[in-house]
Amino acid sequence: MLLLRDAIIRAENLTKKYRSGDTDLVVLNRIEFAVARGERVAVTGASGSGKSTLLHLLGALDRPSSGQIYFEGSDIFAWKEEEMARFRNREVGYVWQQQALLPEFTALENVMMPLLVRGPGQGMDRSSAERQARVLLDEVGLAARGSHRAGELSGGEQQRVALARALVTRPKLLLADEPTGNLDHATGEAVAALLGQVHRTHGLTSVIVTHNLEFAKSCDRVLQLERGDFSPREAESSSRAS
Repeated sequence: MLLLRDAIIRAENLTKKYRSGDTDLVVLNRIEFAVARGERVAVTGASGSGKSTLLHLLGALDRPSSGQIYFEGSDIFAWKEEEMARFRNREVGYVWQQQALLPEFTALENVMMPLLVRGPGQGMDRSSAERQARVLLDEVGLAARGSHRAGELSGGEQQRVALARALVTRPKLLLADEPTGNLDHATGEAVAALLGQVHRTHGLTSVIVTHNLEFAKSCDRVLQLERGDFSPREAESSSRAS
């Protein structure tokens, strides 16, 4: 049983609506769930079920229509904007289906970027950022590709760079949205295995949206979104987090 004191992140009555003409389109409807520190949770569901929206809310990239998200017991949407920016930069690592690498920069520079763009007085000097980025590129098997620009890398290599970038700030929480979705089967399996490896070695808590059911089954728990909420079995399980 997951107790609230074990949860690194939890949602209460989480709702997200979008205005569509004269009506509200409800994407997430009063979701309640918690993720334990160190847990790896897969979120599955049909396209349009709200999976990506959920990740954006968990990472404070969007605001809910109502409800709260607590990180280590603190309501993230009650923070000032600079506190939320610090949370996004330092506490959360993001990996997306579209890697969003900056094409004019090398793999190494892309990994360094989160360390260099921090607010005034908080950024890391370039030499320190480069050392840290090289360690991460080596960990994901791309030590020899650091000087190559994003367009010179394969899809699998780009996803590994994106993962190194997500880890370079030493986050506590990893959010991944279809990280193997654009990859062929063999490359996707390799990236999935790497995600499991870094989850363990970096002591992460991971929430991973995926259509890959084999990948999902390798996680500690699988939650399925249906019509804006978790299916009854998962909802009952999440309600025990008290």
